[in-house]
Amino acid sequence: MNDLHLVMHGLAIKKHGSAEDVAGVMGLEVETVRETLTKLVAAKRAVEAQGRYLLSPAARMLLDADYGRFYEDLRASPAFQAGYAGFERLNNTLKQLITDWQTIPVRGERTPNDHSDEDYDANIIDRLGDLHERAEEVLNKLASALPRMAIYREKLQRALEKAEQGAIAWVSDAKIESYHTVWFELHEDLLRLMRRERSE
Repeated sequence: MNDLHLVMHGLAIKKHGSAEDVAGVMGLEVETVRETLTKLVAAKRAVEAQGRYLLSPAARMLLDADYGRFYEDLRASPAFQAGYAGFERLNNTLKQLITDWQTIPVRGERTPNDHSDEDYDANIIDRLGDLHERAEEVLNKLASALPRMAIYREKLQRALEKAEQGAIAWVSDAKIESYHTVWFELHEDLLRLMRRERSE
């Protein structure tokens, strides 16, 4: 696997990210990513604005063509297949949990959760902890087949610990590497590797 592909793949996952963002999700050195992004911009495969990068449409087509070439063996791996299937089963549970985190029942209606009910929030975080325990086996299978997947395991664990310690933004805040943010990026990563579409 070459750095060019990994940087393009990381940028596709992040959508619109910095060199640090891509390095953090792909496990690469920031300077390596920065140099590769400079080359991509020069080749008109990426555009840069205020330190953040976006793949060009042509680069996305090239990247999509690479997945079959680079990941055929990975897709055939029993461990990776099992990890992916297990992740998809847990994904519906996570989506419901996040819905319950973002809304709260009031007189039979779901309304935005203002997080004033600490007991309600604590219950959701407990459920998140239970889900993470179930996810650990899945994450281990993925990392055994593709070692860089261990990055997601570490980030999810860190986000959960911060949420359990009272920093509730780490459950789902999109501006940080919250549990939901990292889970969403892991899902995007897996879908691209497996050449699957995200179901809404």
